[in-house]
Amino acid sequence: MTSRILVINPNSSQGVTDAMDRAVEPLRREGGPTIDCATLAEGPRGIETARHIAEVVPPLCALIAREDNRSAAFIIACFSDPGLHAARETTRHPVIGIGEAGLTTALNLGERVGIIAIRPASVARQVRMARTLGIAERLTGSIALDMGVVELADAERTRVRMIEVGTRLRYEKGADVIVMGCAGMADYRAEVQAALGVPVVDPTQAAVGLAITAVAVGYR
Repeated sequence: MTSRILVINPNSSQGVTDAMDRAVEPLRREGGPTIDCATLAEGPRGIETARHIAEVVPPLCALIAREDNRSAAFIIACFSDPGLHAARETTRHPVIGIGEAGLTTALNLGERVGIIAIRPASVARQVRMARTLGIAERLTGSIALDMGVVELADAERTRVRMIEVGTRLRYEKGADVIVMGCAGMADYRAEVQAALGVPVVDPTQAAVGLAITAVAVGYR
């Protein structure tokens, strides 16, 4: 049986996939599952709207179906978790969304969770996700960088904005753990955590950690 975990970037920005691949490198271990990162070629450059979320579901599920016999678990690496439930109907293997994984991991690291969003429209989706998960009372706030996914490649601007927003979440909203609300933020986790002095969760790392456990114990 394969022990491969496939991390799927549902947007078509290879730079985001490369950042995710770097982020999960510390989780690769000799004797552990193979962790591969893939880009959904049919996806938009960045998933920033409800329409984008809806549009990627069919090709995402098709990719999972094609890779089903070669994979033991799948990660949907977009914080909005597009097509999560449809994907779970496509395979018997575990499918983990980074949004759910990032938030539930944060609950184990602090009492009050703050999210760094990309666009203002993302904030409402993240609040709805917290309500759906039943953790709304633990969410202290979501604040947007007001930057698109592609713009996150501007390292200096992104780093400054993430620290600014993280500082607001910590000191104005009272968050004691921060979740990065986009897979494209992966390269900045360590620097933002060092600047803020509280745990900062990369949701892709969180999801892969859960998938490693799922593969090890044979969840279906």
